[in-house]
Amino acid sequence: MTEVVPDIANRSVRHRRPRVGGKFIFTGDEKVYVRGVTYGTFRPDESGNEFDPILASADFAAMSLNGINAIRTYTVPPRWLLDLAQAHGLKVMVGIPWEQHITFLDDRTRVRSIPQQVRAAVRSCGGHSAVLCYAVGNEIPSSIVRWYGHRRVENFLEEMYLVAKSEDPEALLTYVNYPTTEYLDLPFLDLVCFNVYLESREIWERYLARLQNLAGERPLILTEIGLDSRGNGEQKQAQSLEWQIRAACARGCAGSFVFSWTDEWHRGGYDIQNWDFGLTRRDR
Repeated sequence: MTEVVPDIANRSVRHRRPRVGGKFIFTGDEKVYVRGVTYGTFRPDESGNEFDPILASADFAAMSLNGINAIRTYTVPPRWLLDLAQAHGLKVMVGIPWEQHITFLDDRTRVRSIPQQVRAAVRSCGGHSAVLCYAVGNEIPSSIVRWYGHRRVENFLEEMYLVAKSEDPEALLTYVNYPTTEYLDLPFLDLVCFNVYLESREIWERYLARLQNLAGERPLILTEIGLDSRGNGEQKQAQSLEWQIRAACARGCAGSFVFSWTDEWHRGGYDIQNWDFGLTRRDR
């Protein structure tokens, strides 16, 4: 009997919902330092399915073997993918896509439909314990923010936050920002998340200090970091990622996501062939 108690305890911790504790994320009493990779987007099949169960199972096994404990998706994953991630000890940052790269506040129909999309996305994941957090938006272009003014955008994002919280009150919620719109004031978010691409170590460390000032008492997660190995070579990519990840840890970040798990990337109806940001090649 005594031999199985630790296993039962570990399973119990794995199935607890993540929560914020100061500058970090916890499941139960265990601190979770996010060692993540982005996953997708991939070319959908004839039925519109973006994720392949067989390939995802092999990918998740390889991730787990190499110390990765989280993935970030840019679309809402099916329930089976959350189950599969949990079976491999992975948490999932669920991206909720909507029309954020156009003047989304100009169309009343769109303004009504976006909250419905957010609500449906959170409802579909249904409080699954594999969910690390939900991202209710990603990199609204600076031109769009300037056009509407930062307060209209901030108010809209707060509305999306409240819609998501109403569906899953225990979930952690965030918006993924980037340096060009770092001035957005979003104090309601549970996590502060930024995509940051900087190739200078000195500038990188200075900017992390700035982001920590912006984050205040909340956890800071770097949701995209990386380097293109096609233009820089795989060795330089590896070296760059090493100091980026080490600096993020040393500067008190709650974790980071490398963009991306694989060079395979599909966007806007096309396979992207001229960038290689993956930790693995297209053939894995």
